Amino acid sequence: MGSMEVPADALYGASTQRAVLNFPVSGQPFGREFIRALGLIKWACAEANFELGRLSEERTTLIARAAQEIIDGKLDAHFPLDIYQTGSGTSTNMNINEVIANRCSQLAGKAIGSKDPVHPNDHVNMGQSSNDVIPTAIHVAVGERLRKYLLPALEQLHGALEKKALEFWDVIKIGRTHLMDATPVRLGQEFGGYAKQIEYARLRAGNAIAAVEELPLGGTAVGTGLNCHPDFPTIVVRHLWSQTSIAFREARNHFEAQAAKDGLVQASGQLKTIAVSLFKIANDIRWLGSGPRCGIGEIILPETQPGSSIMPGKVNPVICESVMQVCARVIGNDTTATWAAANGNFELNVMMPVLAHSILESIRLLANVTNVFREKCIEGIKPNVERCAELVEYSMAMVTSLAPIIGYDKAAEIAKESAKTGRTVREICREMQILPEDELTKALDPFAMTKPGGEGSAGG
Repeated sequence: MGSMEVPADALYGASTQRAVLNFPVSGQPFGREFIRALGLIKWACAEANFELGRLSEERTTLIARAAQEIIDGKLDAHFPLDIYQTGSGTSTNMNINEVIANRCSQLAGKAIGSKDPVHPNDHVNMGQSSNDVIPTAIHVAVGERLRKYLLPALEQLHGALEKKALEFWDVIKIGRTHLMDATPVRLGQEFGGYAKQIEYARLRAGNAIAAVEELPLGGTAVGTGLNCHPDFPTIVVRHLWSQTSIAFREARNHFEAQAAKDGLVQASGQLKTIAVSLFKIANDIRWLGSGPRCGIGEIILPETQPGSSIMPGKVNPVICESVMQVCARVIGNDTTATWAAANGNFELNVMMPVLAHSILESIRLLANVTNVFREKCIEGIKPNVERCAELVEYSMAMVTSLAPIIGYDKAAEIAKESAKTGRTVREICREMQILPEDELTKALDPFAMTKPGGEGSAGG
């Protein structure tokens, strides 16, 4: 395609520079996690080719050194390509091939661009194609980020919510269904429900890792493995497993692995479900803390920053709002990932860069905001015991426990009278002499209402 001017200080070459000029779209390059995964793959491929006798020790050592610098983040400035590029990610695969080759030239005391002693295609890309390298990098990056960042964040949030469930166990509050008063519950039961949601979220994150453990590497251009040693993918996977502690394995069918991205859709779906769980919890908590005087006000949220530029003293549930915005983004990213993965035609998907970006952004955002949610909100929540007790006593739903004793119609009459007059169910029952005082006290015991069929248990 003719000559191409490349910045003098760049380690990339003509292929990368053409892509820089072709795709000035978003200004968003691939993130650190994806570039790290590419570095791991190029390192593992060099080691595998050396073991197979296809790459000299000198070239292997040089490629391994350059790849390690990429893994460590030392060469990130040399990966400028936009996410919205060629759908196979070929530009980015050539970007790393060129950076490694030119860095090898530097390490060997040769000129950048000389392709001596390492050639970007012949040596760095040996036994590979962009069509199997890029999807492999997505799987490695997703697996690593889930294992190292999202899973620990969810585990810590689960622990914090379980702790609150125990701490709040003796606080009785009114339940709500359809946003209307329902029978009493324990504040600890509510938080125990949240804890269980996050326990399931941890399982879903583990399922997401399992969904990306098969790696496409070894299929080269279309899945046939042309120009690839038959033992190459097995050796590469062994090296990747040693560096990530994730049970990566060669894809059982390379045509499926390269033509379809169903495993990534599954992983993205698990992330979406985690986001839905977090949204529900954060939204509940901001409503429970609403007020402080004119809302529900059953819990007291930590004060993190002033809430208004015009209303002095106002404090808003900003951490919950941050969580909810992240969840909205993750749900949107899942839609993007779904459409990107669906666009696999014949032997290759051609929307892989945006697929990678969407899923990796979701993991990063979820991990970060989960930690913020735990540290700046959940751990500092306190119960407003007096408000909880006030709302329980004032609620018409208290009459529910009387229905088996005095009948549904009579109980409904008392509830309507309570709504009409503003008096409590207990006051009306006393006035109507529905039951003797000791029996009424027992029937309207809110603690007993939280233990259907026997004693409750913390977190249950």
